[in-house]
Amino acid sequence: MATKKRYSDAELEEFRLLVNEKLAEARLSLNNVLDQLSNENNIGDDELNHNYDALEEGSAAQTKEDLMEFAYRQQKYVNSLEGALVRIENKTYGIDRITGELIPKERLLRVPNATLSVESKNARK
Repeated sequence: MATKKRYSDAELEEFRLLVNEKLAEARLSLNNVLDQLSNENNIGDDELNHNYDALEEGSAAQTKEDLMEFAYRQQKYVNSLEGALVRIENKTYGIDRITGELIPKERLLRVPNATLSVESKNARK
């Protein structure tokens, strides 16, 4: 029995819907974080001096750092989902980039931006 080399057009369409759904959620989340960061940057110095003592300023700085880290990770996730859409369009979606074998559908349903099977990912560690 020949092994399947790619997902069918119907399966790719199913994945496209999933990836687009995840992409919309990720973009919304990213935009919310960027809005929060923008609002924090718009606080005037007088307002900042009146509203925060030294401990709160440290906490605010940590929160801003956490938000910036989250925004960076979200942007990477958005980019990887956009890459998944390109692979769907090219009909190369779901193909392990190391082995050339199909990534199990169950993994792609959980991690739609995956480019490696669990085995390939673990082998790289």
